[in-house]
Amino acid sequence: GATLVESGGEMVQAGGSLRLSCAASGRTFSSYGMGWFRQAPRKEREFVAAISWSGGSTYYADSVKGRFTISRDNAKNTVYLQMNSLKPEDTAVYYCAADLTGAGTHSYEYDYWGQGTPVTVSS
Repeated sequence: GATLVESGGEMVQAGGSLRLSCAASGRTFSSYGMGWFRQAPRKEREFVAAISWSGGSTYYADSVKGRFTISRDNAKNTVYLQMNSLKPEDTAVYYCAADLTGAGTHSYEYDYWGQGTPVTVSS
């Protein structure tokens, strides 16, 4: 299987920026799509962004479009989520996930998950 390890989450003030990283190991990273999801307290996990295996296609939730950017470096087996203009409602645990068949926007499409990294945005 694949092992995914997220990093970069921390507390930041509203309007600030963070870059999350997700390091993958165990499978051919460059052959599968990657996604970021988040789960806020007392809420369901929701889709944030996804990127195809080549990086040529990206998808975003409406709530983050224009503020977040997903990217990947296949040479480093790493996917990133650059988060700008952060808002308190972005507070959540952020998870990266691997989709062996594409770059889906639903959690059930993903095969492997990391443990998550917490992001707190203070107002």
